[in-house]
Amino acid sequence: MGFFDFMTEDIAIDLGTANTLIIHNGKVVIDSPSIVARNRITGKIIAIGKEANLMQGKTHENIKTIRPLKDGVIADFQASEEMIKEFVKQIPAIKKKIFPPSLRMVICIPSGITEVEKRAVIDSARHMNAKEIYLIYEPMAAAIGVGIDIMEPKGNMIIDIGGGTTEIAVIALAGIVCDQSVKVAGDLFTSDIMYYTRAQHNLYVGETTAEKIKIEIGAATEDLETPPEDMMVQGRDLLSGKPKQVQISYREIAKALDKSILRIEDAVMETLSKTPPELAADIYNTGIYLAGGGSMLRGLDKRLSRKTDLPVYVAEDPLRAVVRGTGMALKDLNKYKNILIR
Repeated sequence: MGFFDFMTEDIAIDLGTANTLIIHNGKVVIDSPSIVARNRITGKIIAIGKEANLMQGKTHENIKTIRPLKDGVIADFQASEEMIKEFVKQIPAIKKKIFPPSLRMVICIPSGITEVEKRAVIDSARHMNAKEIYLIYEPMAAAIGVGIDIMEPKGNMIIDIGGGTTEIAVIALAGIVCDQSVKVAGDLFTSDIMYYTRAQHNLYVGETTAEKIKIEIGAATEDLETPPEDMMVQGRDLLSGKPKQVQISYREIAKALDKSILRIEDAVMETLSKTPPELAADIYNTGIYLAGGGSMLRGLDKRLSRKTDLPVYVAEDPLRAVVRGTGMALKDLNKYKNILIR
């Protein structure tokens, strides 16, 4: 271990559309919404993460909240770079250092990403003083994080439902055999809910409220064993313009999300139909693993299980499955070097 190693910090980043998670020394040190608030006049960033998230939908003309990632890829370079820089600065062990250390990073990327988008991620990391940069595909990281032994000559199917994309992949021998990336995920669910309350209740709700509805009473099917209570939702009446409150049940949300979930189901079926027969036999025995925040939608596992006639398991702590896998790949670079992209 040379002096350079002593000065290097290892970090694993799951750069998500909705949340950014960072692992350092085997612990999740940052778990924050991927959002930035910027002063329009000075161009300075005033808040990131949780603070900026509280400002969303409540800003005046001089403040703008930006979500730098769209559909799992960087949409706003400058904002995403500043956001990651700030997050890295907030890591307790790095905060203490007098000189900013050089970093060795493993960053997670969607499987449907283009070469240009890949370069963008690498360039952003370079600007942050990263000496060694590795990329790992999201479904791969999710599979490692869920606890699948990806090196085996055995087929496993993983579905990672994030904020911007749903990644579906069949993995065997440390490689992705067939995959599908659809832009139907948590963000679309949220806008489905916003649209539904407008159309059905003449109630205009913001993104933050729609997100809350999704978490509290969101459902993928109408026949839940333990249904959540109805929820009181406040917003603006589209007809009178007055603030008003409406009672909404999980059944309505299941209706609102139906079309989007159908698209996920179709993508899953398509991936299964492309799977080589030997691997399909394995999947029949092992079932399907769900990861990502979207997999916490009530009844989604049941619904996918009905559609595919396969057992469906939700990872424990699905929000962190991807970053856990990324962290494991970072810890054991030699073991996983074949699946990392330089």
